[in-house]
Amino acid sequence: MNIDNRIKFRHLLCFLEVARQGSLARACDKLAISQPALSKTLKELETLLDARLFERGKKGSTLTEAGVAFLRYAGPSVQALRDGVNSLRSGVHEPITVQLGVLSTVESLLVPEVVCRLHDRHPALVVSVVTGPSAYLLSRLRVGELDLVVGRMTDSPLIQGLAFEHLYSESMTLVVRSGHPVLNDPSGQKNLEDYPLVLPSAGTTIRKFADSLFVQHGITPSRQRLETLSVALSRRYVLCSQAIWVAPLDAVRQDLRQGELVELDLGMREPGGSVGLCTNPALPVSPAAQWCVEALREVGQEYREGQYP
Repeated sequence: MNIDNRIKFRHLLCFLEVARQGSLARACDKLAISQPALSKTLKELETLLDARLFERGKKGSTLTEAGVAFLRYAGPSVQALRDGVNSLRSGVHEPITVQLGVLSTVESLLVPEVVCRLHDRHPALVVSVVTGPSAYLLSRLRVGELDLVVGRMTDSPLIQGLAFEHLYSESMTLVVRSGHPVLNDPSGQKNLEDYPLVLPSAGTTIRKFADSLFVQHGITPSRQRLETLSVALSRRYVLCSQAIWVAPLDAVRQDLRQGELVELDLGMREPGGSVGLCTNPALPVSPAAQWCVEALREVGQEYREGQYP
């Protein structure tokens, strides 16, 4: 079957932006076009494809089953065309690039070692790392703007149609700065609710593990909280305050070794969630992406076996 030559690049761009934003209004802002123009373009595409691509409601626009199927191919196609145009415009041979999405809560341990090994083996390789919430990274992976995403396994609908490969398990722990009053408090965890709390952002996968930690130990969380996925912000705030940080172990491992942070002993540790790599089966796997997958698997295996870090 031949591709209908009436399908234009603008049709694909509008489709991808609405799929990414989940809203016609937000997509219009990004594309700098009016909502009637965007609606007309989507209607043209649906007519040409003879399929309804979005369900429109009060909460926004969600992909239909046909929309999900079309997205698997539209995203990589547009990205491949952009890469081709950029290569011709440059007039020179571009270095090989891998686009890697990384959750901020897992970037501090695994990724630096992976990048070191990649650069040792492939001197001309550019590793472009994008951080952000899981939903943001998965949406970019789905439309072909990222080659891989490294993060925690999620039950979000956004992972549907994507492939997840387990690398290792990472537990959550409670840490405070060295010299924190709770370390000398004989009542221990009974008074933890008296101190400010640092938690992952509400609604995230990692927050569910943090909440589970409190339930397991019968701790009443403090009402005074900082909620963020930023490891840098969490660390600085904890080091200059009386706050208790519910942190991924890998994010604080180095600080624990150096004695700047101290882990609170609750008698048992939260078992942790699965950290792995997420790929889009509809994307053609570039050599750079395959190199990155191999390095991630390698470091992940060493982590599981206790050889790294």
